[in-house]
Amino acid sequence: MTSDDPTDEISDIEDRIERLAGIAERCRKYILASKIAIGSGAALLLVTILGLFGLGQTAALGAIALVLGGIVSLGSNVSTLRQTDGAISAAEARRAALIGRIDLRVVTDTPMKLV
Repeated sequence: MTSDDPTDEISDIEDRIERLAGIAERCRKYILASKIAIGSGAALLLVTILGLFGLGQTAALGAIALVLGGIVSLGSNVSTLRQTDGAISAAEARRAALIGRIDLRVVTDTPMKLV
């Protein structure tokens, strides 16, 4: 391998892309959980306001906290997901540029001659 051989850097970039993909997947899971928390909190707040099941002020405060916490978590994870997707795109572009610099040769299937 020569000093300008980009294969090591390509390997490092692929490792980075895998790590970033893991972060993106975790963000997607947290986004789903945040949406569930917002929906659950809103439903609990509605039930509390309507006076169903005899829930009191504590349930209403808990529901408000659940909605607000879900909103904060959703916003944070959406932002992180956008940044991570941008980093993945940049890494993939860099990897493609490095692969483009490699002098690839075509390998063909030639039948072997038996002696």
